[in-house]
Amino acid sequence: MGSNVVKILIAIMCASLFYFFAHFWLLSEQAIALGLISFLVILWSNSALPLGVVSLFPIFLFPMFDLMPTDQVSSNYSKSIIFLFIGGFLLAIGVEKTDLHKVIANKILHIFPHTVRGMIYALALTAGCLSAFLSNTTSCLLLMPLVLFLSNDNALKKRFALALCYGASIGGIITPIGTPPNLILYGIIENLKLPAIPFAQWVMLLLPLALIMFLILGWLLSLGTKDKQLDKRHQRIKNSLTIEQKKVTIILLSLIVLLFANSPIQPYYAGLGLNEKGLLLSAGLLLFLPPINILNWKDMKKVPFDIILLFGAGFSIAALFTSSGLANQVAQFLQNFSQLPTPLLIILIASLVTFSTEITSNTALISMILPVIYELSAQNGLDTRLLMMVATICASYAFMLPIATPPNAIAMSSGAVKVGCMMKYGILLNIIGILLVSLFAYGYWRYFIT
Repeated sequence: MGSNVVKILIAIMCASLFYFFAHFWLLSEQAIALGLISFLVILWSNSALPLGVVSLFPIFLFPMFDLMPTDQVSSNYSKSIIFLFIGGFLLAIGVEKTDLHKVIANKILHIFPHTVRGMIYALALTAGCLSAFLSNTTSCLLLMPLVLFLSNDNALKKRFALALCYGASIGGIITPIGTPPNLILYGIIENLKLPAIPFAQWVMLLLPLALIMFLILGWLLSLGTKDKQLDKRHQRIKNSLTIEQKKVTIILLSLIVLLFANSPIQPYYAGLGLNEKGLLLSAGLLLFLPPINILNWKDMKKVPFDIILLFGAGFSIAALFTSSGLANQVAQFLQNFSQLPTPLLIILIASLVTFSTEITSNTALISMILPVIYELSAQNGLDTRLLMMVATICASYAFMLPIATPPNAIAMSSGAVKVGCMMKYGILLNIIGILLVSLFAYGYWRYFIT
């Protein structure tokens, strides 16, 4: 109890310092916003209060400091994407309740080496390959039950959960349809009447980067696991499916087929035009209906509502980031460095986007910053599409905080990962990602897309 009070006081002191120093460079409203954001991030990091409790703080803190009205803040907790998560969580609960994840785990372990490192690479690559075509959120939600089954060792569960969520973020950049920032880039390129980046060329440019990131991720998460062994429980699992497992399998396979069919490949295929959020929620709700009867209302207790509230807080921070003018400050900051040599400017943009994405929506951030980068490059004769692509990729490569990306939040929802642990691995991957994206941009991409 006493230690939690100390942690809260530390968060208040740090937030006050952020406000004090920010006040010299920012407007009062922006300094207050930055102080409150730092307060929330520190409380999430030191676990002084439950995750869901801290996630509700914006509803009273932002209006208290006259930054946003209560109705505007609270509306962020009911955005449509939240229902995608609810549907995905229901599917994950159905998979776990029928023990289907154990059968899938057994199949995977017969393909990859029966080692901790082998399983880390298996989870990262599987999530990454799915996320190249499907939502990385969906990929993580479908695979998370495997993580919790593979080992009773909490240290291994942590690494498996991080392999899954980081692998999904890494793989999402392989195709133009892998993540929302990629699609936003395509839309802005079209609106600005810039030359399009063909699907095949995008894959050619981004696949080598993703493969190197996968190799580094597997090596990093495997450190210190040499003496650890996977549980042998999978060897006792029957390969034949029960009636309940077959029902869930049919729903999952039908959903995956629909999601693939729904994914547009511009300009060749427009997709089905279905709403992905509705698809995920519908598939989850099907588990309640007769004659399927897999879930009942008691199973809703297993839905991690604290993570859903965390997303509401993340959306609220993103809205505050824009309404307070902090987003414009980022744009002005970039303008001050427009005369830097191209390699240094690339590193600056990569760093700024990567760490800004940790506390705001990558979709909101990239929507704001791509037009800024266009104006910056057009006025100074810089490589427009190259700089825009650097920002877009780095918007998906934020690994430190659970509010940074949906996969990070899903890893937190598993209970296997704490914020401090995610920050420890995440800051290393952030730095590695910044350096690799910058290296690829200047040494490889610029010969094809400038």
